Amino acid sequence: MLKVLAAQVGIGVVLAAVLWGVFGQVAGLSALLGSAACFIPNAFLALRLAAPRRSPGAKDLMRAAYIGEIGKLAITVLMFSIIFAAVRPLSVPALFAGFIAAQLMTFVGLALRQDQETEENKSNNDGS
Repeated sequence: MLKVLAAQVGIGVVLAAVLWGVFGQVAGLSALLGSAACFIPNAFLALRLAAPRRSPGAKDLMRAAYIGEIGKLAITVLMFSIIFAAVRPLSVPALFAGFIAAQLMTFVGLALRQDQETEENKSNNDGS
């Protein structure tokens, strides 16, 4: 969870720096805002899932996941609303590039985790 969040921040900063260097300050800041619109809601979800619960059962975990996803969606909508209403000038393509790049880190993290689990299963089966 934390590695994916760190990757989202990292890709957002790198993309913002590249776009700032190529297209200027507005594009760089817009990309940074786009990645923040992805990272902050995902951090909320991660905190909801990692927070201690009264009972460690599956029912409470599912409830936390549902509340976390609803909150994540609401925070994402709120952040984009604030960005579009308050930030001038804004580069919309850079904003969405930052959001999409950060969102892709979730899928990269899942793919890497699946590869890691596959390798661990292979080594466990070979070692038996």
